[in-house]
Amino acid sequence: MSERNGAATFQGNPLTLVGSEIKVGDVAPNCVLVANDLSSATLGDYIGKVLIIASVPSLDTPVCDMETRRFNSEAAALGDNVQILTVSMDLPFAQGRWCGAAGVEAVQTLSDHKDASFGLGWGTLIKELRLLTRAVFVVGKDGKVAYVEYLGEITEEPNYAAALAAAKSLI
Repeated sequence: MSERNGAATFQGNPLTLVGSEIKVGDVAPNCVLVANDLSSATLGDYIGKVLIIASVPSLDTPVCDMETRRFNSEAAALGDNVQILTVSMDLPFAQGRWCGAAGVEAVQTLSDHKDASFGLGWGTLIKELRLLTRAVFVVGKDGKVAYVEYLGEITEEPNYAAALAAAKSLI
């Protein structure tokens, strides 16, 4: 498994990301995640939809909270052909609790805690912390990656406008 030393930082401290970096045009790697009800979820479950996938370290941190709430508020303008997923290492129980407390209903949270298949497949697994780095991907209905943003500093917010524009262009 490839490692990208210093590919991200946390408050300026370098981190190692495990897994290959995803590029625009790549076929979206499949992975097995855990939904809030403990059922398995794969990207194949969303065939026919445009996906915005936000990889975050933990919903219980300020930036991840802000980011997920922002995508939740933007979801209504995107319509039924777009699904927004937030993937983290948080346990499904914690994700469900957080969504309920935050009133997040349009974004589906999925957990990668079980085997880190998303983190490894999408190159977002932080070796030192066993958390996911902050990244945003847009995947077209054809299963190809149309937009990629790996944030250099995981405490910064993503470029919402660019991700949303990429998703809208695929509808």
